Amino acid sequence: MALHEEEILGRAYDARLMRRLIRYLRPYRWHVVLGIFTSLLISGMEAVRPLFTKIAVDVDIANGDKRGLLVTTALFFAVLVVRGFIQYINAYLTQWIGQRTIYDLRIEVYRHIQRLSLRFFDRTPVGRLITRVTNDVEVLNEMFSSGIVMVFSDVFTIIGIFYFMFSMDWQLSLVTLSVMPFLFYGTFLFRRKAREAYRDVRTQVARINSFMQEHITGMLVSQIFGRQKKESEQFAEINAAHRDANMRSIFAYAIFYPGVDLIGAVAIGLIIWYAGFNAMEGTVTLGTIMAFVQFNEMFWRPIRDLAEKYNILQTAMASSERLFQLLDDQSILPVRPDPTPLSEVKGAVEFRNVWFAYNGSDGDTPPEWVLRDISFSIRAGETVAFVGHTGAGKTSIINLLSRFYDAQRGSILVDGHEIRDLRPEDLRRHIAVVLQDVFLFSGDIKGNIGLGEPQITEDRIRAAARVVGAHRFIEQLPDGYDAPVKERGATLSVGQKQLLSFARALAINPRILILDEATSSVDTETEILIQSAIRKLLHGRTSIVIAHRLSTIQTADTIIVLHKGEIREMGSHQELLARNGIYRRLYDLQYKDQEPRA
Repeated sequence: MALHEEEILGRAYDARLMRRLIRYLRPYRWHVVLGIFTSLLISGMEAVRPLFTKIAVDVDIANGDKRGLLVTTALFFAVLVVRGFIQYINAYLTQWIGQRTIYDLRIEVYRHIQRLSLRFFDRTPVGRLITRVTNDVEVLNEMFSSGIVMVFSDVFTIIGIFYFMFSMDWQLSLVTLSVMPFLFYGTFLFRRKAREAYRDVRTQVARINSFMQEHITGMLVSQIFGRQKKESEQFAEINAAHRDANMRSIFAYAIFYPGVDLIGAVAIGLIIWYAGFNAMEGTVTLGTIMAFVQFNEMFWRPIRDLAEKYNILQTAMASSERLFQLLDDQSILPVRPDPTPLSEVKGAVEFRNVWFAYNGSDGDTPPEWVLRDISFSIRAGETVAFVGHTGAGKTSIINLLSRFYDAQRGSILVDGHEIRDLRPEDLRRHIAVVLQDVFLFSGDIKGNIGLGEPQITEDRIRAAARVVGAHRFIEQLPDGYDAPVKERGATLSVGQKQLLSFARALAINPRILILDEATSSVDTETEILIQSAIRKLLHGRTSIVIAHRLSTIQTADTIIVLHKGEIREMGSHQELLARNGIYRRLYDLQYKDQEPRA
């Protein structure tokens, strides 16, 4: 993971980003209005509480009015009850708004990720995307639920306290607020230190995520080569850096909050000192002093909350900047406004002078051509095999035909239609690919074959499994087709996973079937069963086979030999052997150990 991207903090407030974030609140704008309104009510009832103290002391107790004191106490209790009920509504409402907005945001981010082309995933670590969808979105949840609406509550509370304080005694109010310059200076220092500490914490979290993702995925290699101790030491070092960064962050908070309390205590001292002298002269009542002490205690809580909201806002700005950078990424295959409909496919495939490179699409770097001027035709129902050394461009042809990438030059046609004129989902609906590196989802056997498609019935799943020879081992599992599949199919052998992948491809009844080293990890007996099934099932279908084991492609209608991104030979198995070219050398290298010894 590129750590410098995790260090982005941006400004504490960015109007451009905030406007984009507010867009997610628009569907719930009336809920937000209600949340702000309830915050206003809570703040007003919070600010009015010291007035009851003043009335009780200066009016009821001073005049010996027991009935008035009872009424004042009852009203005070009623205000607390009503405030508690409104506070419940406000808390539930703000959390509801936060959960709804992050639900919408996560859906948008995930759908956008699904639309991105493979070029994007070639350059973007998986851990970074997971961090975007989880950590960064959760940070915005704090802002939506605890930030935007609750800020109004804190601000209204401060305004209400100011109003009642100055209405009661403006001179005593000025004395009470004389400590504010110290608070502002302390807040300034806290913001700077908290910003630096947050940057360090965020960077160290990114390092931990990156390390964990890489080394858990590669745990097999670590254990085989006995690297556990060394990797534990590396993780301990990263973890210690994360701990130290958090301790620096905790230190900033540990200084700030007691500092605010100390300033509040000084303010109380000033109130007692100034008001005490005036009380002796009869210009300030005891109830006023008690009310101001309460005002002072109430005043510093929203101040502390606003400091916390500042940190939430700062982290939200950083997270939103990263999220919008992802959402603004347009590494998406272009689709024409009026795509050609593709309801049925016969399976004819044609490449016309195709040039392709994985890099150079941005125009800044010269392309490193993987395919050079590739041209060939496959008639519907034919079986064509591609062979060649590693890196010759075989898999790239599959990627282009499935339109995971677009070629820089040339045309690719299916049934005479340029695939750029088709919607990718319409094209891929008629193509099934069995890859060498099989991926299975957590779930069960049945779900991994049918992939949850309603048109693929259980009977169809079982039929596909029988054809490829997977039914035999599936039935031996404790729960058969309902047997659980762990993450990445950990409880299944490589050969079993390939059989399931093959059954998955056949279950969709494709017109074009692509096998990329599909039998490389299957034992000889199973391979014979699969080859027999392929010959029966692919009658009338177009089949494209990529294989290093030449025994699996000898019956192909055409074999195309690729070398360094170019087509060097093309013909049947016997024709290519007779030419004594690249194919013959590959054949001899593969079978030399099987020749009888003298």
